[in-house]
Amino acid sequence: MPNVVRRASISSELAQKIIEAADAAALATDKRFGISVVDESGHLKAFLRQDGAKLITLQVSQDKAYTAVASQLSTEQWSENLKKDEVVGNGAPTGIARLVALGGGLPIVIDGEVVGAIGVSGGHWTDDVKIAEAGLAVLG
Repeated sequence: MPNVVRRASISSELAQKIIEAADAAALATDKRFGISVVDESGHLKAFLRQDGAKLITLQVSQDKAYTAVASQLSTEQWSENLKKDEVVGNGAPTGIARLVALGGGLPIVIDGEVVGAIGVSGGHWTDDVKIAEAGLAVLG
């Protein structure tokens, strides 16, 4: 069909499995998290705010996931890029809406294609990365 672009997207079933795996990993810690999964266009597909997670984790986890899928980079990589490049470091944080350059946002890649992303917020960014990675472990 001409003039049509088709994109792969994460299924609701897989998004929920990722949330459940991240939740299980998070419950093994003493912290509570917001965990978001977005589709390939950055729209929320699945979400969990654990009991006791701070209100801010809603926005930050969703924006981490959005940043990861929109740029096809981890949010930790964004942090590194902002430090390395003064122009990007000065312009990106104020010029790119919803950009979060704190670890905890990871693209979800299946068969070489970004189909969504996970974002986690609630601990130190290194904790958030671990919980996000635990969620993606369901991919095998």
